[in-house]
Amino acid sequence: MSFVSWILSIPSPSFNTIDIGPLPLRMYGLSIGLGMIAATFIARPRSKERGMHPDTPIELLMWVVPAGIVGARLYHIVTDQVPIADWVKIWEGGLAIPGAIAGGAIGALFFARQRGLDRARLLDAVVPGLPVAQAIGRLGNWWNQELYGRPTDLPWGLEIDPDHRLAGYADVETYHPTFLYEMIWNLGLFAVLLFIDRKRVLRPGKLIWLYAGGYAIGRLWIELLRIDPATEIAGVRVNIWMMGAVLLFSIAMLVNGFRREDRVADDHGRSAQMVPSGSDEEE
Repeated sequence: MSFVSWILSIPSPSFNTIDIGPLPLRMYGLSIGLGMIAATFIARPRSKERGMHPDTPIELLMWVVPAGIVGARLYHIVTDQVPIADWVKIWEGGLAIPGAIAGGAIGALFFARQRGLDRARLLDAVVPGLPVAQAIGRLGNWWNQELYGRPTDLPWGLEIDPDHRLAGYADVETYHPTFLYEMIWNLGLFAVLLFIDRKRVLRPGKLIWLYAGGYAIGRLWIELLRIDPATEIAGVRVNIWMMGAVLLFSIAMLVNGFRREDRVADDHGRSAQMVPSGSDEEE
């Protein structure tokens, strides 16, 4: 490693747990929690703009979080071919973001149906916060020194302690900081979603497909950098196949998602009367 790379490289934390009295607080879990809080704060005013109660995103968490955890675990079980005996060992890791997104989306749809809310407006309200939540959550990988990329001598290479280096890389000190790449990509995606939403060129309910396609593009090139063990199909990581499928499906869903010139001014619901989330009235 060159002197310049050593000076500018990104250090990794020497710990990933903080003890609060007798209770250990894992920084990975804290990152996930802070991400969810950030996404909720972003969604609250957007919900009000679309005629829903601003507390609707808080209530939504009660549905999305459990569904997301189940989806994340199921995705990991299927794609990594986890033995049946280990299916419930969630404390040993194994929560996949694509599964969490899919599970959370299903939970959101059930929530909308239960509360009598317009699904398109609900999704449009919460979608921009998702990449922000993911960006903050990726800090957990930094704390755990995991899921890093190939070795690199670039100035922003990530330092990995010997105990966390993969087999065959014992003498390599710095790697591509894939957690940082995904953080930057997701924050950029957040900005794009807000810009497109304000331009109002998409029909209600279509913003989620712009998010899914944008995330898939970023995940595709980031996945190509990773060296951690993963299940492969035809020599290609399963996540790459999945993200490719998500991208194609998202494009298909967006084909007819753009508005016509004679679009209605208030079809996003911004001018609608605010309705509490528990109301039976459709937004």
